[in-house]
Amino acid sequence: MAERCGVSIDTLRYYEREGLLQNVARAESGHRRYSEDDVLWVEVLRCLRETGMSIEQLRHYCQLGAQGNHTAAERREMLTSHRTLVEAQIVERQLALKLIDHKLSYYPNPQDQENK
Repeated sequence: MAERCGVSIDTLRYYEREGLLQNVARAESGHRRYSEDDVLWVEVLRCLRETGMSIEQLRHYCQLGAQGNHTAAERREMLTSHRTLVEAQIVERQLALKLIDHKLSYYPNPQDQENK
């Protein structure tokens, strides 16, 4: 599961402890049996974490989801706000990349020097 979702085993256990990954089935041996829904949910959690959503925000999002459809508008608002932040981060990164490219233009490319 960890390998399939691109997270560590420790991350999976952490998500469970924090209530972000709930009701994971267990075999008689006690081993976890993850469902396809669990896989998809871990991928959502990983994406949101990689884009800067805090554990507290994720926990709140999960709590809202557990409360049912009447919280859909609030969950949508959370994701909309987060999307706006991610868009701003992308703009900042694009500007930073442009500056780096500008600075690189001052340095000769070693491959160009070898071809002369």
